[in-house]
This record gives sequence, structure tokens and C-alpha cells, in this order.
Amino acid sequence: MTTLPQLPTHAVIREVGLRDGLQSIQTLLPTERKTEWIRAAYEAGQREIEVGSFVPARLLPQLADTAELVAFAKTLPGLFVSVLVPNLRGAERAIESGADLMLVPLSASHAHSLANLRKTPDEVVAEVAKMRAARDAAGSRMLIEGGIGTAFGCTLQGRVEPAEVLRCMQALLDAGADRVSIADTVGYGGPGEVRQLFEKARRIAGERLWCGHFHDTRGLALANVYAALETGVARFDATLAGIGGCPHAPGASGNASTEDLAFMLATMGVETGLDIPRLLALRAKVAQWLQGETLHGTLWRAGLPRTMAAALA
Repeated sequence: MTTLPQLPTHAVIREVGLRDGLQSIQTLLPTERKTEWIRAAYEAGQREIEVGSFVPARLLPQLADTAELVAFAKTLPGLFVSVLVPNLRGAERAIESGADLMLVPLSASHAHSLANLRKTPDEVVAEVAKMRAARDAAGSRMLIEGGIGTAFGCTLQGRVEPAEVLRCMQALLDAGADRVSIADTVGYGGPGEVRQLFEKARRIAGERLWCGHFHDTRGLALANVYAALETGVARFDATLAGIGGCPHAPGASGNASTEDLAFMLATMGVETGLDIPRLLALRAKVAQWLQGETLHGTLWRAGLPRTMAAALA
């Protein structure tokens, strides 16, 4: 008889809707709405939020207020604030902002890397080394996370070899990244592939592999979260209402939905600290703000089961 792996008893859901979600839609959400979103997510129990990205405003006007959002988010006790940075200049702005973590995206797909960042994967690794030097020179304690995207394939290149993903991971760690994560940018991966790759990655990075990022493009985001959980990873990116994608990866629609993921973990007895009714209330509010945009997820439509609703009352 096969023994099921022991799953983590606690997991963290990092809300990335304010960056990954908003960068992929046309609506320009005012700063006051974003701060309202951050506060409501915090009140629902969220303790890790990616609030934006330090990229030129002309490229992503949706994220032009990232510094203001970091400043606001840092006023909330115990909130761990992340930002995405594509280059050294973005890293310098992140250090100035006082955020807790900067996520540096690296695409294991050579074609996507050039389309998204205009750099090869190895050039991104070299940039991470410069970011680490700048961080250390500034006396900052900010963490650097190397996020490896297109880890299961790419709409531009096709197949991405697992060996290349692992090579990039080791290179990021050698360059000074404190943490690494794995992302299925276009939703190509399935649970079997996810389990195999995360097992191999854990053997290389140990606890420094601390996050999985899954898109629900083909309906497998939650199944892939479960597969990663089986390897001991216990932090996952998600977006409220499943919004998101990647401007330079055709077909990369929809992240794992925060509320659906919180519900799945709750049914498994995995603690997240999240108040699901409050998340659903926030989702309804965000849906009003983003009228006309494509939203995802299923819990909002079906509602909580009566058994769970009674327990949460």
C-alpha cells in the first residue's frame, strides 16, 4: 500500500493580484482603490502581498504608484511587502522603497526571456549579482527572490527542459538570490510534472525554494498546488478573482484564484490564516472596480458549503 506524503500543516498565500493581475488588464485602478484592496486583504488575514513592480510607467501605467503602495503597506503591522523588479534600476528603487522582498523574474525559455526582458537567462543571472551587490552596499535586509518562469513550457518556444530550469535555479542561488520560486507562466504543467520538478528543485535549493506560481489557463492550477504541497513547498502566489497573465506570453490567462485556493486548503486542514467570507466580500468589491474585465474562480459563484459556512459563522 502506498503511503501518502505528509502535507504541510500551514501554508502561505501571497496575493499578487495588485501586480500580476493588474498588469494584464486595461483598467487603471486608482491608488485609493489599491490601498483599499491592500487594507481589506490584510483584514482578511493576508500577511504577504506583492503590491506592484518598479518598471517604467510608460510601459505599465497600471503600476506607476508602486512606491506609494509600498509606503502604505508598510504601515500595516506584520505585513510582508513584495515588489517585482526587472533590472538593476528597479532594484535600486525597491531598496529605496523599503519593501521586504524583491522578486526578479527569469524565464527558463530563451525566447520568452528575450521577449519579456530583452535579456537571455544568463544575462538576468548576471543582473541578480549586481542587485545583490547593490542591496548589500545599501545595508538593506531586503530578500531577493529569483522567480523562474515558463518552467513547464512556453507558447513562444515550446518545450523547456527541466534540466534548464534547474540550471537556472542553481545559477540564481550562486549569484546571490536568497530565495527561488518556480512559475508555470502559461499553464502548461500538470501535477505529475510539477511533483517531479519540485522534488528535484527541493534537492538543490532545500527551504530556499519557497514558492510556487501556477496559472489556471487549462484548469490545473489547484491540482498543481497540491502536487507542490506534496514536496513540502508551502507558499503559493494567487490573485483575487484569478486575474492575471503575462503580456509577452500569449495565452497566459488567469492565475490560481486566491479565494478558491484558500478554500481548497481549508478543506484539507491546511491553515492559511485567511478569512474566506471576507475574501469573498473583497472579491465582490474588486469585481465592481474591474467591470468589463475577465474574472475567474468558482467559489464566488457556488458559495461556501453549508457545512463550512456554519463552522465559520
